[in-house]
Amino acid sequence: MTSYLDLSGHSTSSFAKRGALFVIAVLVCLASSVRGQAQVLPWSQRVANSVMERWPDGYRGSANEKPARPIEVGILLSGMDAAWYESAVGDYYHYAKRLADQYVALDRSTPDDDLALGRQLLLLYRVTQDPKYYKAANRLRGELATRLEGSRTGMEEFYLAEPFYAEYSSVFQEPTNFRDITEQFVSTEQRARSFADGMGWYMMALVDSLEFYPSKDPGRGTLLTILDRTAKAAILHRNESEGLWPQAHRETAGSQTASCILIYSLQRGVRMGYLRQRYSQDARRAWRGVTSSLSLRGVSDDPSEAGACLLAATEIEMGSQANQVRGEVVLIDSWFNSQQRRSASGQEDYFHYKWDDYSDSGFSLLGHIFASHGATLAALDQAPTVDLLKHASYYIIASPDIPIKNPHPNYMERKDAAEIAKWVEGGGILVLMPNDPANGDIDHLDLLADKFGIHFDKTLAHHVIGDQFSPGLIPVTGTGAIFSGPHTLYMKDTCTISLTGSARSLLSDETGVVIAEAKYGKGTVVAVIDPWLYNEYTDHRKVLPVQDNFAAGEEFVDWLLKQPHRATTPQPGKHEAGIQ
Repeated sequence: MTSYLDLSGHSTSSFAKRGALFVIAVLVCLASSVRGQAQVLPWSQRVANSVMERWPDGYRGSANEKPARPIEVGILLSGMDAAWYESAVGDYYHYAKRLADQYVALDRSTPDDDLALGRQLLLLYRVTQDPKYYKAANRLRGELATRLEGSRTGMEEFYLAEPFYAEYSSVFQEPTNFRDITEQFVSTEQRARSFADGMGWYMMALVDSLEFYPSKDPGRGTLLTILDRTAKAAILHRNESEGLWPQAHRETAGSQTASCILIYSLQRGVRMGYLRQRYSQDARRAWRGVTSSLSLRGVSDDPSEAGACLLAATEIEMGSQANQVRGEVVLIDSWFNSQQRRSASGQEDYFHYKWDDYSDSGFSLLGHIFASHGATLAALDQAPTVDLLKHASYYIIASPDIPIKNPHPNYMERKDAAEIAKWVEGGGILVLMPNDPANGDIDHLDLLADKFGIHFDKTLAHHVIGDQFSPGLIPVTGTGAIFSGPHTLYMKDTCTISLTGSARSLLSDETGVVIAEAKYGKGTVVAVIDPWLYNEYTDHRKVLPVQDNFAAGEEFVDWLLKQPHRATTPQPGKHEAGIQ
């Protein structure tokens, strides 16, 4: 007998119930901790909470359950990771990590049959920097050649392998691998469309692999062409009356796995700019059919359906805002803050307030928020000039280096300040987020900030000692320019701001100005006393007395993107020197 997961919308705190049939008659509203209004959790969180309730120790199978197949583990992990990054609910990360750690012991490589863990290993390495995850991923990378031999590879295994191969090649700087990846997609295309349940896995592999392709790699265009053909074929295979797709032959009765896989692929393809906008309408129509079914009977206890539903839900939830700044470039500085660290594979990587840094010090979750609005993320690792900045709409400088952080810092010079100011005057949006005086360069940054009537003072404020968090808590009423609802921001050890001229405060507390704004020509400068939106205090892997930076960060980004600016878009496949 098939059982179903509870999707009532409760924010679940106890995971004692298992295996029962829960039918939704009414969607139960929650009291929002942010605005005090009754709100129903989004589908992604309802499904994620139900997964943790059904399998509190992770899906491994038991005496009464069939053993988990690799694809079931893989897609469930991917779905929980997607839900975590869309919601910043730290429990989802810890759940996926516990499940992965059940398969990977401290001193052992990944088991031979667990290709399913590939991308989870990469994520865990990027988040924790623990070499054990790199070692397991590296072992798996070495086995790919034999796993992907010709016709022996099923489409489920192909989906598990190719995005892992592409992400590994990107993270560990092996760009020559993309030729091999492209050839595998080309040689597999016809076979993927020869049976119904293969097309969805193949299409997912395409959209998940493309993210990691270098912009100038010739294979990128090849994959985009294949994706377009596959999307057209997928539409032809659906049930026109419902907009859904037939079940795969392994699915349980009534399962929506096949439809969720294709919804995810189409919607993600549109959001990432790989597919035309019209496919979003097809995905949304299908999603309405899926949720209608789920509202009546819940998600079955098949982990494949739960994982596929999570992936589809997170993409649909991002879709409503994905065109706000479609293709506009948000540029992070990698010159004034150019700290590097040696990875487990031996290469030097930029880290500390960078889009690709998933550890505590990174801006990966902030980048996800920008990208969910349609923005293109890039980095500038040269001294800025108007010419280098011309394709960017937004430029963020966070915590410029000092010698204790980087023995060879690139200090802001007057010529740099002049170039940046000229770009702002033409309509650019500049965001300045220095650190406290002991951890970042304020003196040289003020060469730039002073041009706009903003001065960062070398005064330590919001000083937090140990677990005495209260000095770092900054109340927001929700009645100001940026935030529409009440929040409590957390900023640990900050500088302060003084203002002159037309610069104005947008948020203040008992220590003084927290966020300031200055108009300059056609552009805007926004100054914050701290780089407060780094992963340590947004992804909620750590438990703090107040966990509101992610929600407040979403509002901050939304406000920032709505500021008048000269909209610019990058030339596809073309990037100026120094812009990554």
